[in-house]
Amino acid sequence: MPTRAAASRPLGTITRGTTNPNRLRRMDRWIVATHGAELRRADDPLAVDLGYGAAPWTAVELLHRLRAVAPRARVSGVEIDPVRVAAAGPYARAGLDFRRGGFEVPLPGRPLLIRAANVLRQYDEAEVPGVWRRLCARLAPASAHSRGGLLVEGTCDEIGRRHVWVALGPEGPRTVTFAARLGSLDRPSDLAERLPKALIHRNVPGEPVHAFLRDFDRAWAAAAPYASYGARQRWTRTVRDLTADWPVTDGPARWRQGEVTVRWGALAPRG
Repeated sequence: MPTRAAASRPLGTITRGTTNPNRLRRMDRWIVATHGAELRRADDPLAVDLGYGAAPWTAVELLHRLRAVAPRARVSGVEIDPVRVAAAGPYARAGLDFRRGGFEVPLPGRPLLIRAANVLRQYDEAEVPGVWRRLCARLAPASAHSRGGLLVEGTCDEIGRRHVWVALGPEGPRTVTFAARLGSLDRPSDLAERLPKALIHRNVPGEPVHAFLRDFDRAWAAAAPYASYGARQRWTRTVRDLTADWPVTDGPARWRQGEVTVRWGALAPRG
């Protein structure tokens, strides 16, 4: 039987802690656009920045961005490393706190949002489903008037130019979003290096995500004439062509932001 100390130990391992100001702006922009209404309607719009890293910039920025659409939003930064929690203390304010914890998400309430960026990168692929289930179980449940909480889990580069994330509800994974500063791409498959852990090792022939990125590159090549109007016009045309064969869930307003969102079931690993 585990001791009390073992039972209270946070779940997970300490990450490298790499972080930079504005690194998660693309993910935050998408969250605000797609989940802002849920946050605004909630009695207690609680969000969690899980594994915020060696500095609390991303949690501070998340509070600012969420409050632009949901003024009552509050954010709790959760880190497994007590040194990082202590270092973040001076940045706490009304609506923003920091606490030690891991995948158990040690909060008294049920968050309407858990953002876990660059957290699962160091874990084995086989560990991801269990972490997802645990985090989804902590989300606010769905109701007659709400789809419930949202877990956004993904990976980005060091300065946030390229990002891929999975969005999950209490019921499990819903969508995969690819987002980029379009001027940084030679082709859409450049985003493959930022696939989340659940997909990055599946970018091989025979797997859906590999087929998707292949078709994405082909559509990008076919849209080359639109490059004279700018990378945004080329991307928009490319995604429009993708909709013929892939279940894209968003529209031109998101495509113009350098994004495209696809149903999880179309890209989920085989087996």
